[in-house]
Amino acid sequence: MSFPDKQQRKLCWDSRDRYWECLDDQSIKDNSLKPKVCAELRRIFEKSCPPKWVTHFDRKRDYEIFKQKMQKEGFEPIKDSK
Repeated sequence: MSFPDKQQRKLCWDSRDRYWECLDDQSIKDNSLKPKVCAELRRIFEKSCPPKWVTHFDRKRDYEIFKQKMQKEGFEPIKDSK
């Protein structure tokens, strides 16, 4: 796939958004879990976007979820074992 034009980028982003919305509706926070309910949307997402973009968007969603969790719950520092 060559670099996507404006229309192809919009299609990619829209399919990503629909897939992420499905994951949110299913309360899926782990990107490695791919519910059957969202399987068709995932297939469309992968078909609509370059593979590197799919990987990037998957990582981006994981990071956004992690960031929200840290802002909401905070973090627990690593305990020194000395």
